[in-house]
Amino acid sequence: MSRYEPSLIEPKWQGAWNEAETFKAVRSEDKPKYYVLEMFPYPSGRIHIGHVRNYTMGDVIARYKKAVGHNVLHPMGFDAFGMPAENAAMASGGHPKTWTYDNIDTMVSQMKPLGFGLDWSRMFATCDPEYYGQQQALFLDFLEAGLVYRRNAVVNWDPVDMTVLANEQVIDGKGWRSGAEVERRELTQWFFKISDFAEELLDAIDGLDDWPAKVKLMQANWIGRSRGLQFAFSTVEAPEGFDRIEVYTTRPDTLMGASFVGVSPDHPLARQLERHSPEVAAFCAEARKGGTTEEALEKAEKLGFDTGIKVRHPFDTSWELPVYIANFILMEYGTGAIFGCPAHDQRDLDFARKYDLPVASTFVPLAGDHVLPEDGGEAYVPPKTETVRFVRGLQGEVEQTGEEAIDSTVDFCEANGVGQGVTKFRLRDWGLSRQRYWGCPIPVVHCDTCGVVPEKKENLPVVLPDDVGFDIPGNPLDRHPTWRDTPCPKCGATARRETDTMDTFVDSSWYYARFTAPRAETPTDMAEAAYWMNVDQYIGGIEHAILHLLYSRFFARAMQITGHLPASAIEPFDALFTQGMVTHAIFETKDANGRPVYHFPEEVELVDGGARLKDGTAVEVTSSAKMSKSKKNVVDPADIIARYGADTARWFVLSDSPPERDVEWTASGAEAAYRHLGRVYRIAAEVAGAEDTPGKGDEDLLRAMHKCIFDVTQGVESFGFNAAIAKLYAFTNTLQKSGAGTAAKREAARTLAQLMSPMTPHLAEEIWQMLDGVGLVAEADWPQADEAMLVEDSVTLPIQINGKRKSEITVAKDLPKDEVEKVVLADPAVQKALDGGSPKKLIVVPGRIVNVVV
Repeated sequence: MSRYEPSLIEPKWQGAWNEAETFKAVRSEDKPKYYVLEMFPYPSGRIHIGHVRNYTMGDVIARYKKAVGHNVLHPMGFDAFGMPAENAAMASGGHPKTWTYDNIDTMVSQMKPLGFGLDWSRMFATCDPEYYGQQQALFLDFLEAGLVYRRNAVVNWDPVDMTVLANEQVIDGKGWRSGAEVERRELTQWFFKISDFAEELLDAIDGLDDWPAKVKLMQANWIGRSRGLQFAFSTVEAPEGFDRIEVYTTRPDTLMGASFVGVSPDHPLARQLERHSPEVAAFCAEARKGGTTEEALEKAEKLGFDTGIKVRHPFDTSWELPVYIANFILMEYGTGAIFGCPAHDQRDLDFARKYDLPVASTFVPLAGDHVLPEDGGEAYVPPKTETVRFVRGLQGEVEQTGEEAIDSTVDFCEANGVGQGVTKFRLRDWGLSRQRYWGCPIPVVHCDTCGVVPEKKENLPVVLPDDVGFDIPGNPLDRHPTWRDTPCPKCGATARRETDTMDTFVDSSWYYARFTAPRAETPTDMAEAAYWMNVDQYIGGIEHAILHLLYSRFFARAMQITGHLPASAIEPFDALFTQGMVTHAIFETKDANGRPVYHFPEEVELVDGGARLKDGTAVEVTSSAKMSKSKKNVVDPADIIARYGADTARWFVLSDSPPERDVEWTASGAEAAYRHLGRVYRIAAEVAGAEDTPGKGDEDLLRAMHKCIFDVTQGVESFGFNAAIAKLYAFTNTLQKSGAGTAAKREAARTLAQLMSPMTPHLAEEIWQMLDGVGLVAEADWPQADEAMLVEDSVTLPIQINGKRKSEITVAKDLPKDEVEKVVLADPAVQKALDGGSPKKLIVVPGRIVNVVV
């Protein structure tokens, strides 16, 4: 071809890779393995440029590792269960299964033209019965090992979607999808015993050397190890059986500032009181409508109900504190009861001021102006490492750091028989029950005679029924008698299936292991798992830094305990990379009522730094915003491929920004990337068509080539893809300008193709072929830099004339200074500036720069 034609090049080479099964992963004990995995997508309907960036990063690593001799596993699948499919079915009258699989087909058809080196033979979706049947088998094994249990629990309940929500799915007290006010309900739920692993999961974080520090800190904070004091207040005039209220506090140093005791609306004492008091019952019912996240509790108005019950302070029995039921206390944290110290907790201070309770500081800062909370100031919570003056401490007036005060208070309380020091974790057991249809059925049966009975493994998978409707709110499994009613696996009597399905986080917590043997008749094949695990490089968004990664780490341990993973895979991901987003400008106009109307990029013309619709209407532009379907600032990869080709999209998303940072997609940037790839093609075509002729500068070109090999290799190894691409740009310029002979140029151009192949694999194959490369470049060995060629014998010095760069010279590295000056004075730009005269100053900074003052 005379010019770069991606529409012809790209399908040709994709076909060649498919025919050769270039990316099919087969276990081979005589080769080192490398497992690269991107967090698999939800089949929402269409991929966007953000997906392209994520998967291109993984593809660069996978192709590079294959080239350097590894046996590479690079799979793809779909995280396919969840509420969006049910919502779509309810909106359209269709079925979640149809919606999901149609979307998967669409997304696969979008992904394949991008040329990702994926082993498509391993693809699965988590809604495939073959997958979730093995997940059910895991559940049964976890149940037998004591890693799963069932109990009553207070949960977030979405009254519109009619399902349990995780804390993270409650936004400002509302369901993340329905927008309905979330309520707290007590339901019988299934739980994974992740809290049993809290200390191990926390301590192991230190060994995750190739994880981002930010992610490790987020995980550590979520697990939340803390040392505190657990003790009990004795009650006054409490109902029978409630002579003590247990409290756990991480700040026992504030005990002498106690003003009240608060209990959760779900505390046993509150439950007892509401049975006999309509007023208490009404307050608790209203309090349970609030959200349960820390953010929701912080934002909510602090409300309390004075029970009339008192407690005695443990160090002064004449000092009595009122007991309130408070809406900002959760039963699942600590003991479900607190003591309030308003001077040193803003939430407690707000509550105390609302109900006119005492405020008394126990410590003050040593320096600076400080308005005490009792005098109208804000609550003062000193850092644990800061020294403060205790004015009402248990041990009198002393100066200590917060940590010292906590430790000494715990010691004092233990010595005086008031409670004991306890280490606790913030991490709670993982509630996995969801009251929805489109999820993995929990494989147990409820029998009136036998109780809760695990399904027999030979009856797995427990397959979701297809004949369901969504015209009635709630879980359709509850009203499907031919599916719900089933023989008890133990006694054979008519029993009832569990109609809750699993949290979709379960589906994504072990898929990395299933990819090692996706067609195995057990959850894993131990030989395959032992060979392929761990994931050497995991890539995904920072938004999954806590739950997905934490749950995956728990699952790896649980699977090791139950014999599905080797002990070496107890941490599933050796290295983690969190990529930035792809952003795009938002184009907005207003309708007749002043409401925003968003426009797709293709509807807008950019003019003179602004924008307008094609009918001339002015458009307001918000630059560099996260891509969002609702804001219509998305770019469809299919449009980019049709216009520029897949390699242009791949090159641009890698070239414009470090991969951990956001990158803004612009039409001008894509156009520039396309022009550059066209230039690379033309250079290679000229070299391929040139007669074999000698030339000057062979060694210089080959030195530049080996330096480029070294720099690009370093860039790819360190995820510095943009830096690697910058070196490729520079080497392309060197090759184009070189006066070297045809043989040297041919070698350099072939090497350029190899170095570009992880980023632009189709163009690289085309160049490799036209320059007589052997086989496929995707199967060729990575070029090696000759260390001898990396030693620089010369140096390039920029020349500044009156402070402005005007030229440069290349001289021997050890050329004497007076000889460098002669070369400078002979430079045409310097001669022109001197106009026959002599310089006022000529300053040579060896190895760096030359300054000429005229």
